[in-house]
Amino acid sequence: MRRVNAEPESAAPPAGTTGTALRRLAVPVGVLGAVIAAFAYVGTVDPNEPGHYPACPLLQLTGVFCPGCGGLRSAHAVVHGDLATALGANALAVAGYGVFAVLWTLWAVRAARGRRLRIELGPAQLYAAGALIGVFTLVRNLPFGAWLHP
Repeated sequence: MRRVNAEPESAAPPAGTTGTALRRLAVPVGVLGAVIAAFAYVGTVDPNEPGHYPACPLLQLTGVFCPGCGGLRSAHAVVHGDLATALGANALAVAGYGVFAVLWTLWAVRAARGRRLRIELGPAQLYAAGALIGVFTLVRNLPFGAWLHP
């Protein structure tokens, strides 16, 4: 059967589509701007120098490295292009930066096309992510995991 009101696929986009596409990209671009500003700040204000940022309360009270310990030093190293130092400060954070970059790109492309990015994680994926973070935290606090210390 033939559709009566269907437009041909080669039809020109309706007037005002460019403005609409820019409006749809406003939130992803705003999020990217905030992330860039945060990385620029951490790249400028060195977390390796004492007094610029507060110490991790878990590390200070218990001596245990949390999964985020070294994250600021890792971000500082990434801004300065030193991937080896970034991985040494917090390898999980570096992986997180990569995951953010991929997800943000997917979000921006889908937003530009007028589609929503829908990420539905089931219990298995959430447990796997929690287990990964837990194992990372455990290993970095054991003697043989000293190479994961920030």
